[in-house]
Amino acid sequence: MAHPTLAVLEFNLEGYRRTWRGSVLSSFVLPILFVIGFGLSVGSFVDAGGRLGGVSYLDYIVPGMIASTAMQVAFGESSWPVMSKFLWIRTYHAMVAAPLRIADIVGGDLLFILLRVVSASAVFVAITAIFGALHSAWAITVPLVAGLLGLATAAPIFAYAARLEVDGYFPLLQRFVVIPMSLFAGVFFPVESLPVGLRPLAYVSPLWHAVEVCRSATFGTGDIYPIVGHLGYLALWVVGGFWLARLSFRRRLIG
Repeated sequence: MAHPTLAVLEFNLEGYRRTWRGSVLSSFVLPILFVIGFGLSVGSFVDAGGRLGGVSYLDYIVPGMIASTAMQVAFGESSWPVMSKFLWIRTYHAMVAAPLRIADIVGGDLLFILLRVVSASAVFVAITAIFGALHSAWAITVPLVAGLLGLATAAPIFAYAARLEVDGYFPLLQRFVVIPMSLFAGVFFPVESLPVGLRPLAYVSPLWHAVEVCRSATFGTGDIYPIVGHLGYLALWVVGGFWLARLSFRRRLIG
């Protein structure tokens, strides 16, 4: 008999098998088009004014875009879909009656998001490699880093979604948290270019830590201790988010 957590994962995969076509554009095509348009077209003007750290702008933003895409995929899968399973289709209530443990439900859903993020990031890495934007064999680890970021993003949002009664808060979260992180966490320009007072906001975001690790991997540079520190910070978000998600799910489903 499959482990209960894997049974929840299988349930999600079976549902995704019928709907995956609807996510292809947002998960794969649009980010790649953005890199081509922004990295190559706009990047040519940026490079004409001087390269960032001696590298082309396309090479600079590719690892950041992979990490940013991972965060956005995780947000999309952990917001409205989670709320729908509480309020509209009540899937979680059926799972508890199965019975499944709260940890199995949360863990299975997070494993599904992990697979979504890793697969989307792997395609992103493969296509950007065609454009010569990767300069180290360590780039093969980027999807794993993106997966860790996906969990660090999804787990706290699971906890948040489990406490909501209306979905109007998700657009606010996207506009005032997700999008600003994408713009100011080192994806498009160094955080050191920000005013000194705003830099700590970038440093506390999980995205900046993932961008730093992905950029080190694609260029094959960086010291081991900062990289371990970045990964440890992301792991803390995963562990803390999972703990909060379990509490929120238990409160919502069991009381």
